[in-house]
Amino acid sequence: MTDTPPEAPAQTAVGFIGLGIMGASMAGHIQAAGYALHVHNRSPEKARALLDAGATWHDSIPGLARACDMIVTMVGYPADVEQVYFGAAGAPDTGILANLKPGAVAIDMTTSSPGLAERIAATAAGRGAAALDAPVSGGDMGARNATLAIMVGGDQATFDRVLPVFQAMGKAIALMGPAGAGQHTKMVNQTVIAGTIQGVAEALAYAQVAGLDQRQVLDVIGGGAAGGFQLNVLGKRMVEGDFAPGFYVHHFLKDMGIAAAEAERMGLDLPALALARRQYQRFADEGGREDGTQGLYKMVVKG
Repeated sequence: MTDTPPEAPAQTAVGFIGLGIMGASMAGHIQAAGYALHVHNRSPEKARALLDAGATWHDSIPGLARACDMIVTMVGYPADVEQVYFGAAGAPDTGILANLKPGAVAIDMTTSSPGLAERIAATAAGRGAAALDAPVSGGDMGARNATLAIMVGGDQATFDRVLPVFQAMGKAIALMGPAGAGQHTKMVNQTVIAGTIQGVAEALAYAQVAGLDQRQVLDVIGGGAAGGFQLNVLGKRMVEGDFAPGFYVHHFLKDMGIAAAEAERMGLDLPALALARRQYQRFADEGGREDGTQGLYKMVVKG
């Protein structure tokens, strides 16, 4: 790569595309770390707080890409990632990759497919730039508190350059292997969550029907071997009737779909993932699409 951008935050322009539940907080942490923040979002009003704090708005993706040394994306679905990076159908010049500066780094933090991450990295390299796939775990709380787990695919030199930006957003940060490895690691994460959150919902339904104080149950078992984010945080939200999205059901369905497709491609049979996927699809079909993942509890207690 050539024209390596300066490492000092104030002289490094970082673009951020996708200011949703998590993206807005993540961009804010980058800005607070002293980087010159540039933003683009389909809904401009979501950028207001960042703009008020000094961020630069761009009406188009090409304009942002041409202005930035590093570009972070946090969008919804693989189809969104494809369009953001490769441009609209028949218009590749509207995407990030056609407009990357030599030496720039594109960092996709969306949970997407490993194969797409590999394509993005190869195309960026062909332009004298670089790309990392860096999906995250931790939900809205992790994004707000800058405690996200960040799993990265790419080369060591690019990872080292970008590490200070990652450190502004997260705590557990690791290079997992070449392009696509970050996405594969996220599929491992989502497979663990799929079975775990279903178990939490079923266990709390059991506690309710057995006449136990669910909050007391959470206090006791949350300090033992069953403890963890899904039980201690989302279990509490289930008991309190708080089903607001920290992570949308429809996005979780997308992730489980990617994991299931990758498992099939690799010849793996993952019945727990398949069951959770069916349960969540039923919940989405019954109106739970926009709930947080803890909303599955409503369907379990209803029967």
